[in-house]
Amino acid sequence: MTGARRNPRPPTMKEIAERTGVHTSTVSRVLRQTEPVDGWSESALRIHEVAAELGYRPNPWAASLRTRRTTTIGAVMPRLTDGVVATIYQGVEQAARESGYSLLLSSPPDDPAEQRAAIDLLAGRQVDGLLLSSLHSPASEFVADLGLSVPTVAVNRHADSGLPYAGGDDHHGGLLAGRHLLACGYRKLAVVGGPHHATTSRDRIRGFVDALTEAGIALPNDYIKHGPFDVTGGIAAATALFDAIDPPDAIFAVSDSIAIGILGVARDRGLAIPEQLGVIGYNDIPFAAQLPVPLSTVVTPAHDIGAAGVRLLLEFIADPDTVPADIVLPVELVARGSTRALAALI
Repeated sequence: MTGARRNPRPPTMKEIAERTGVHTSTVSRVLRQTEPVDGWSESALRIHEVAAELGYRPNPWAASLRTRRTTTIGAVMPRLTDGVVATIYQGVEQAARESGYSLLLSSPPDDPAEQRAAIDLLAGRQVDGLLLSSLHSPASEFVADLGLSVPTVAVNRHADSGLPYAGGDDHHGGLLAGRHLLACGYRKLAVVGGPHHATTSRDRIRGFVDALTEAGIALPNDYIKHGPFDVTGGIAAATALFDAIDPPDAIFAVSDSIAIGILGVARDRGLAIPEQLGVIGYNDIPFAAQLPVPLSTVVTPAHDIGAAGVRLLLEFIADPDTVPADIVLPVELVARGSTRALAALI
């Protein structure tokens, strides 16, 4: 049907049960009967009708789960050289080990085709479930095209994937960053985001914009820059912002690596930090506090995000017909020397 939304995953028996008003076990029993038989109850007919309407497909993997478990999970995590992603992986690895599971890891380039090939490869290894990180947007379409048949969970980002996910509260983190810069007395605020496909970047920017809106301040489009989540992205964005006719007096970077690039350009241009320029980052990488000007940043619990992703996945593996609830972990702001002392609390 034209205009219909694509469902990123097949419906579960729990959803069919909710639609038909029966218990999940009843749905399971009825759907094992694939051929119409005389004497089916009205309830059974309704279950098959709703299942067909929702596009339910029997999952043979789930049906034989108890006899096919391998106690192995797969993780696809591009950009593992990134400190934050590496810390998330450490949380994944520790939680899997402590739960008695082996872990197969693939770290392909941050490219949709490479990710798809890695996911297909791990799924073919008969893993009990998959953890996916750094999916490309629109993630729901990417996931739908994969046709996954094993329990799958997203970590760190992908609220838009249709998968259960574990991550930090990125919107609130952006909100904290914006409120902090405003409270420090800065008024010409800019933001440097990651790639356009990154949902974490979008959520952090959205929170930042909301903080400015609260204060009645509009964020000009030319004060919003995008690039890679690394120092080169910060250098390119800062160069463009400082070359503008009316440069900002504070910048929120959605990663600490971006913020470090910004600080380097500010130093080369003779800008005093934090008097002439305030900079705040995100993630609190290990050496953020040890920089020549210690970096104010939003702390995200990367290790805990990885561990939470494993907990979600194991819950999903135990009951593939019940999608577990998302886990969104709190974040906090740490103020250091790259932003002024608070002028006023807001």
